[in-house]
Amino acid sequence: TLPCLPGARPCIPKDFGHGSPVCVCNATYCDTLDPLVLPAPGSYVKYESSKAGKRLEWSEGKFQSSLRTPGSATGGWRCHHRTARHHGLSRALPAGLLLTLNISTLYQHVKGFGGSLSDAAAMNILKLSQPAQDNLLRSYFSESGIEYNLIRVPMACSDFSVRPYSYDDIPNDYELKHFRLVDEDVKMKV
Repeated sequence: TLPCLPGARPCIPKDFGHGSPVCVCNATYCDTLDPLVLPAPGSYVKYESSKAGKRLEWSEGKFQSSLRTPGSATGGWRCHHRTARHHGLSRALPAGLLLTLNISTLYQHVKGFGGSLSDAAAMNILKLSQPAQDNLLRSYFSESGIEYNLIRVPMACSDFSVRPYSYDDIPNDYELKHFRLVDEDVKMKV
């Protein structure tokens, strides 16, 4: 297995002919990011990817304190984007783009970030060699990766399954006497 390396490792792009390259991750290499450093108060960091070739391109900006948020009697922050400083690029956001945050009202708490582990994803991961699996999972969950801490697992089949299935196909079985996990759950999800 590969050690967790500090610092970014660049994307090695591979194009499968559909005009949207992906980054190679195999038994010997996966791209990584620099360790995340929280920005100073009043600042933000943005990572942007695009079909045009951006791969988690880093840029930063500062929020400008405002006496009052438009439409509110309370204070807030206004975002003024600085130009990107990544690989010698210098681009600003489109003129007129303004983000206004009302810091006095919180609607939700963020528990974390993650993705979905569907049957299709699990089948593809299991087709990889063990070193490639380790590398891929490290790129998602470790400090040298994107540090996912949540995973959503569909209950029974989804549109990313190879066949339709449920956990109890017996009509009127309200006591779930026939409830059973299926092979997909036991081999790929649990």
